[in-house]
Amino acid sequence: MAKKSKKFQAALEKVDRTKRYDVTEAVALAKEIDFANFDATIEVSYNLNIDVKKADQQIRGAMVLPHGTGKTQTVVVIARGEKAAEAEAAGADYVGEQELIEKINGGWLEFDVMVATPDMMGQVGRLGRVLGPKGLMPNPKTGTVTMDVTKAVNDIKAGQVTYRADKAGIVNVPIGKVSFEEAQLVENFKALHEQIMRVKPATAKGVYITNLALSSTLGPGIKIDTATI
Repeated sequence: MAKKSKKFQAALEKVDRTKRYDVTEAVALAKEIDFANFDATIEVSYNLNIDVKKADQQIRGAMVLPHGTGKTQTVVVIARGEKAAEAEAAGADYVGEQELIEKINGGWLEFDVMVATPDMMGQVGRLGRVLGPKGLMPNPKTGTVTMDVTKAVNDIKAGQVTYRADKAGIVNVPIGKVSFEEAQLVENFKALHEQIMRVKPATAKGVYITNLALSSTLGPGIKIDTATI
């Protein structure tokens, strides 16, 4: 196990490991103990009691946070004709079709999100080996395979986040930056929580959220009392 830094240890000492914090208190503490020399990201981590091997218990989607994420997303749109023009008008950073697909297939990945119209997915699908490992493959569940490219680009630029449960049922989602006001982070957190509760699988049994924590990029986790959200 890697040795924890003195700064991390100092931050950890300020966290009561036996306590589940009120959301507002947890956000304030995360900001207080942050020691990064950059504007760190505040991230929420859910441990859900679901079986992702079952198709009806897989959780994946996207939403726009009330106050965004504090990060500017570079958006690529694969579309042609009128839809390409709409994407450009909406502020997409790169728009194209075959020539852009070939560029990406050659290893160019200087973007954060890809949006594609359904008619282009036959060609985009060939990028699976390049985009798949990076989590960049467009998907209808996250709103990135759509004919409404204007909405997709606007949502992403406005602070859209994606969420997906991994094999262990863990969902990690950024809710903003340390520089955000506490109230903004709390509102983003509550909006995310409402969404996670909304997509709870009907077939999931027992306690849905087994653990919930918040942390800054380099900081220790702070457990959250779900009753306070």
